[in-house]
Amino acid sequence: MKKNELEFSSETIKELKYYVYVYSDPDTGKPFYVGKGKGNRVFAHLTDDGESEKSSRIKSITDSGKKPVIQILVHGIDEETALKVEAAAIDLIGIENLTNRQRGHQSSTFGKIEAKALEARYSCEQLKEEDITHNVIIIKVDQLYQNTMSPHELYEITRRYWRVNLEKAKKADYVFSVYDGLVVEVYKVAQWFEAFTTMGTVESDDETEKEKIENRYEFVGNIAPEEVRAKYKYKSVSGLFTKGEQNPIKYLLSE
Repeated sequence: MKKNELEFSSETIKELKYYVYVYSDPDTGKPFYVGKGKGNRVFAHLTDDGESEKSSRIKSITDSGKKPVIQILVHGIDEETALKVEAAAIDLIGIENLTNRQRGHQSSTFGKIEAKALEARYSCEQLKEEDITHNVIIIKVDQLYQNTMSPHELYEITRRYWRVNLEKAKKADYVFSVYDGLVVEVYKVAQWFEAFTTMGTVESDDETEKEKIENRYEFVGNIAPEEVRAKYKYKSVSGLFTKGEQNPIKYLLSE
């Protein structure tokens, strides 16, 4: 039997296993936090006196004499499944509508994604070097990419701020934005500039940050013509990199 309203009974916990839960506003019904856990994890946030946006939101609700609506989205699952469901729920609601600080576990791999892109990820044409008939720079954006990025967000993470060989970069007509070996977009390069010198970029006053961007460059451009995109987008270039290769930049230029 349970001890108080902030605990599940031992019988319930046994059946719950891992679960995914949602906190919602009692007035609007809109969810503001998604989490996963087991046991009584779902109730822990109610007594959290931290300074996170989530804690502040809960405190604001309780200070008004109300309680957040707590719902179990799915239960009786293992931890790995819970992580994937949590990621899917966050992607569906939109992290911008939640107090979650991060998107779910492996959301870039298993989260919300266009059907065409998903098909390409698991069943796509492997490009060989001879298949690429344009002067190209490949830029791997693995550390920054999210499936739910807008076209503008993808452009911004692709175009800046890279330590490139400027002489080689200027010879390239196109940039491949590559995530997990897959070409997710193709850009026509207009011009390369020193880092933090084009519209939309702001130079940091922090000396450490300035050191990090020394000898780095960014490009401006547009999405490539449709015939060029059709030739390369959603095709794999993973075979063009050696195993363990760390450099995110690769040049494919004609002599």
